[in-house]
Amino acid sequence: MSDETSSFGTELRRQRVAAGLSLSGLAEATHYSKSHLSKVETGRKAPSGPLARACDTALGAGGRLTALVETSGRRAAPSSPEPPGHGGPWTATHGFPAASLPGAAAIGAQALLGTGLTGRGREPSLHSADTLRVYRTMFDHLRLLGQQTSPATVLPSVVAQTHALSLLAKNSGPELGTAALMLAARHAEYSGWMAQEAGDDPAALWWTDQAVEMATASGDGRLHAYALIRRACIAMYAHDGLTTIELGRRARAAATASPRVRAIAAEREAQGHALVGDYDSCRRALDHAATAAEEDTGEEEDAPVLGSSTVRNRLSVVTGWCMYDVGRPAEAAAVLEPALDQIPMGAVRARTRFGMRLALAHAGSGSIDRACDLAHGLLDGVDAIDSATVAHDVRQLSRTLARWHTDPAVRGLTPRLARALNRSPR
Repeated sequence: MSDETSSFGTELRRQRVAAGLSLSGLAEATHYSKSHLSKVETGRKAPSGPLARACDTALGAGGRLTALVETSGRRAAPSSPEPPGHGGPWTATHGFPAASLPGAAAIGAQALLGTGLTGRGREPSLHSADTLRVYRTMFDHLRLLGQQTSPATVLPSVVAQTHALSLLAKNSGPELGTAALMLAARHAEYSGWMAQEAGDDPAALWWTDQAVEMATASGDGRLHAYALIRRACIAMYAHDGLTTIELGRRARAAATASPRVRAIAAEREAQGHALVGDYDSCRRALDHAATAAEEDTGEEEDAPVLGSSTVRNRLSVVTGWCMYDVGRPAEAAAVLEPALDQIPMGAVRARTRFGMRLALAHAGSGSIDRACDLAHGLLDGVDAIDSATVAHDVRQLSRTLARWHTDPAVRGLTPRLARALNRSPR
């Protein structure tokens, strides 16, 4: 028995007795079995983050139990916490190391640039804004493709276009070159997201750094703040609530942050507060997000939108996400159920991500049949998008449903969950 397990069990019992609740009453409130809770109280079983947050909510413990779970306060911050962009102008001679799928990316870049494998051909330059509009259209289509298929399918093409645009920026006049570099920065930022979806966090950080350097060189300061949000996302999936909060606050306070970026930053901050079991701070951050969203008049017409381009009701799905993490699964399900219906059917990645969170919320609130029905309908999407971040919730759903392993619906779903997890990136 570890000291952490023992101290958690002691505090859980103290909080339960102070609340005048029996083990049976706590089991009913949290949807964990009386036997399981007894083992946690006596230190024979280690507590999980979801259990700690559920008990915090049921007992009104204000996050004290969550704080005792070792992983909830783990500082898993990615390296290089300060985005680059301060060390001088970005140039295309920096190159693009093999962050992900290097062979396909290199060949794709050469094909797009028209140089071929022999290296013959002149370096390209821009002579018309029409060329950039074609690249922008291709980028929009790649983001749509990224909603429906694996990062391994999308990332080489996005990397290739980033290479091409960076060279166009290098060899073109000031106006077109700046516009090309700004668009290259957005491609690099999206490469970072696809790398994270592929389970490669170092590559995700590297591409985010490149995006900031290119954007700064082009005079677009918004990506500096947005890079902090990307890092907060990586910290969030590492269950590092404290770093998620810190990075979200820094992004929200950044002088270059647009209202949209401030809204997304506040949402990340709220998710961090949820991870550490702080309901009141989570709600305040969600209020900040709503205020910033009201000030958002939209991105420039010619610039790709930062963040999701398919989830229009972002605050609703993030609120549901937070309510689950803060230990209020029934509230989470009530918010996520209608919100999921508003996400377009073609946005498979988004529907699968928030659908799995809804399945988790139903499972956590004891609605096992509904959770299993949802999961059955989502697992084809899990296979299609091959997402490391969605796999995080699939694993959590599998562990949650294991508490009802004798239930017929769970027994029917378990083999499909196992197959999905065997295929998913780690």
